[in-house]
Amino acid sequence: MEDVEIAPMSAIAPTVRVETMTAIPLPGGMTTWYSFCGLPSQIEDTVAIFFGGDPHEPPLVRIHSSCLTGDRFESLLCDCGAQLDQAVELLHENGGWLIYHDAEGRGIGLRAKLKAYELQRLGRDTIDANVELGLPADGRDFTVIGSLLRCIGVTKIKRLLTNNPAKTEQLVRSGIAVEQVMPTGVFVEDTNREYLLTKRKRCGHNINLNQAC
Repeated sequence: MEDVEIAPMSAIAPTVRVETMTAIPLPGGMTTWYSFCGLPSQIEDTVAIFFGGDPHEPPLVRIHSSCLTGDRFESLLCDCGAQLDQAVELLHENGGWLIYHDAEGRGIGLRAKLKAYELQRLGRDTIDANVELGLPADGRDFTVIGSLLRCIGVTKIKRLLTNNPAKTEQLVRSGIAVEQVMPTGVFVEDTNREYLLTKRKRCGHNINLNQAC
């Protein structure tokens, strides 16, 4: 695996506190949504969604970085929408938390992400496109999510739903215990195969294309 530059992690975790808590019914059942004060401005719209379960037991957790194109419009350039659908289904069945991380385009923002998409259309992979724009390959800092989890009383995760080793490593480094990493499904299309290969080869994601859903 080639080294991938990521944004430096926070030297000091911010002081995060719950700002608002409200119940929202979803097609699969009732959920409780939390917004926060004290998050860095670039991710201030990150929310935590509770799907139920025993608050005294370590939960299932999915940290899902926002993807307007994939989550809302079902873009076939990535697997984000399919991963989110799977996570919501599992959380309705098992309870736990979805952290909807305000980090479009691995933290570079929607406008830059669209520029990166155009470079990808011209032949760059997702890493080289970001670097060519003068941006980090991955600008997300998951240690801040560790602070958010502690704010809602989660210091130990029973199952972390992810293929991304950086999420696990940074959460553990921030003081969150992770008992088990549960890989997501592999949602491969002809249009996102190179994207998934890049995540595996250059970012170390646990993706086996032979296990496609």
